[in-house]
Formats: sequence, C-alpha cells, structure tokens
Amino acid sequence: MTEVFAEWSEVAGLDLVRYGTTADADEIRDTAVAQPLLVSAGAAAATALLGTLDEARGSVDVVAGHSVGEFTAAAIAGVLSPSDALALVAERGRGMADAAAVAPTGMTAVLGGDRDEVLAAIGAAGLTAANDNGSGQIVAAGTLGELQAFADAPPAKARLRPLSVAGAFHTLHMEPAVKRVQVLADGLTPVDPVVRLLSNRDGAAVASGTDYLSRLVSQISSPVRWDSCTRSLIDLGVTAVIELPPAGTLTGLAKRSMRGVELLAVKTPEDLDRARELVKAHAGPGTADLEGQS
Repeated sequence: MTEVFAEWSEVAGLDLVRYGTTADADEIRDTAVAQPLLVSAGAAAATALLGTLDEARGSVDVVAGHSVGEFTAAAIAGVLSPSDALALVAERGRGMADAAAVAPTGMTAVLGGDRDEVLAAIGAAGLTAANDNGSGQIVAAGTLGELQAFADAPPAKARLRPLSVAGAFHTLHMEPAVKRVQVLADGLTPVDPVVRLLSNRDGAAVASGTDYLSRLVSQISSPVRWDSCTRSLIDLGVTAVIELPPAGTLTGLAKRSMRGVELLAVKTPEDLDRARELVKAHAGPGTADLEGQS
C-alpha cells in the first residue's frame, strides 16, 4: 500500500502516512487532517478486505457510511475512485474547518430521554439535530451559546455529552463549505454504484452515482439520519455488519438496534482475517460494511 498512500497523500495535500502513524493527537484533531485520514484508513481496509470492485460486488450486499464515512462508501461502491474521494474529502475538511472558524460552534450528544421531547428541546434552543443516530442517541449542534442554554435546561431523563469537534457540522453553519466543495464536485464524473449504497439523507438506496455525489455535497450542511440507514439495513435483512476503521462507534449502536446480527469492528490488521471469514460466511444478500464518522 506504500505507493497507494503516496498517491493519496499527493491528492489530499497531506502526508497521510505520517499523520496516521507518528502524528500526535492535537495534529490529527484538525478537521482538515482528520477527514482525509479517516477516509484513507477506511479505503485501505476495504481494499485489503474486499479487493477489486468486482470482488466487492460478489461478496457484499450493501454499503453505508456515517458522515465522512460516506466518502469511503462511495469509493467501495465504485461511485468515485479512491483518489477522487480523497480529493473531495480533503476539500470538505478544509472547507468545514474554515466554516467552523467563522463563529464559535459545537456539538453535544444527547443520550436517552424521550425522543420527541429531545427533538422538541433541541429545536426550542435554536439547535439542529445534526446526527440522529438511533438507539437513543441524537447529536445537537449550533452556537456555543445555544448549546450552553440547552445544557442549562436539558430534556428530562437525558444525559448530555459535549463532543470534541471543531464546529457545528451538518448544520447551516457549514453552508460556506458546501459551496466550496460543490466547485470541485462539478469537475468529477461519478459512476453508478456496483453494490447497494445507502444515503445518510434518508436511508434510501441510491442507484445513481450523480445523485449520490450530490448528496455527498449537500450532507455537509444537512443532518445525518443514521437511524434511517439502520432501519434500511434491518429491512434488507442483513445478517452481518463489518465496521471499517476507525471502528467501534457504529457497531456499538448496532448492538442496541440490530439484535441477532453478527457484528465486527475492524480496529487492527489482525481483525481483517476475522472480517474475511465473516464475509465468506455471509456472502450474498445480507452482509453490510459500515464506515466510521468524523
């Protein structure tokens, strides 16, 4: 993968090998660095696990990604080449970092509570339900002042957990990044996916590469409906879920919402052999690959 990472690093304008191996936590916390690093890690693991697009088509039934993971999903499904996905997500990261610097904004995870009451409280505080992750987890996003007011009067029986992120992703605060990424997206030529590909917008399977690329751009400032993606996976009857690196968050959600489904979070190279065995055992309809989030 040395030559591949060299190519991806050039495309992203970042030394992905250094950031992925020797950089410290503060360096990779930068949104402009974190996003291409996440996608490169997922794409590398997917290549090691699935091989070519034709092999992926024969072994995986459905692919979905959470937030920035949708760019990895686009590469796995063949909508974008890995290089195009890296170029686009690098611009996304830079654009979102710049947008986040305009005003002090952030995100807070809301755990538990009555769903309707939580959503009503988020709206009343002037916040956006930026990530609806299902399993009793919704992420509110907006200005720090709005988040503080929300924390001072939280929904009943809900726990709040401020997130260490640069800004209010998937909200109107990211509109400048949408316009910036659209310029680059206009120069790309997407291809229709070779496997079923779910969208964060509504959990729907998207058959058009052009449509999926449009959704990739618009999701920068629109909410992630992972709850809808999970519902689609359940409706499709998936029997196994593999989460590519950085892994753990989505399988954690799936444990609560997809009972009876085999789950595997690929966290180290050693997990790839287990993942290959799982793909082989569940080849055909019923296997899903899930990506990490930013």
